Amino acid sequence: MISDVLAEAKDKMQKSLEAAKEDFANVRTGRANPALFQKIPVDYYGTPTPLGQLAGMNNPEARVLVVTPYDKGALKEIERAIVTAPNLGANVGNDGTIIRVTLPELTEDRRKEFVKIVRAKAEDSRVSIRNIRRKLKDDLDALKSEVGDDEVSRAEKELEAVTKTHIDAIDDALKRKESELLEV
Repeated sequence: MISDVLAEAKDKMQKSLEAAKEDFANVRTGRANPALFQKIPVDYYGTPTPLGQLAGMNNPEARVLVVTPYDKGALKEIERAIVTAPNLGANVGNDGTIIRVTLPELTEDRRKEFVKIVRAKAEDSRVSIRNIRRKLKDDLDALKSEVGDDEVSRAEKELEAVTKTHIDAIDDALKRKESELLEV
């Protein structure tokens, strides 16, 4: 029973950590990163579809991304979705077969703004992990009558260690992203 609670804690906290890393990847740095574009919703025959499912993406240069649609009929919709995507400010060129996206240089103010966004996302992830810890600690407390105080106490210490590990991983990812954002 206790091992199930701890396994659930590790699983949920790992998912929260992965979500935080994915959020960090979606914040733009000075380089064109295909991860920025993966989830842009494109109106594909009336259905909002992530761009990553409609086109291949590669970046031949640091600030240029080439989007190659799998269906040439979706070219105009993909272009429209990229142009209207928030926080990109990209210059989009369409030659009839591919879309060339050029990202402008980031200003110092814009970099600092992105750092604030990343810090807020990191704090949201930390709160999520703490909420998971709180709920599972309550589950452990409910097991006291069945397994005893010593076992629950040991499990709570292990839960704290798992929590600390995942929060430290979020902090490390945050430091890497901040240095990447502030790099000129």
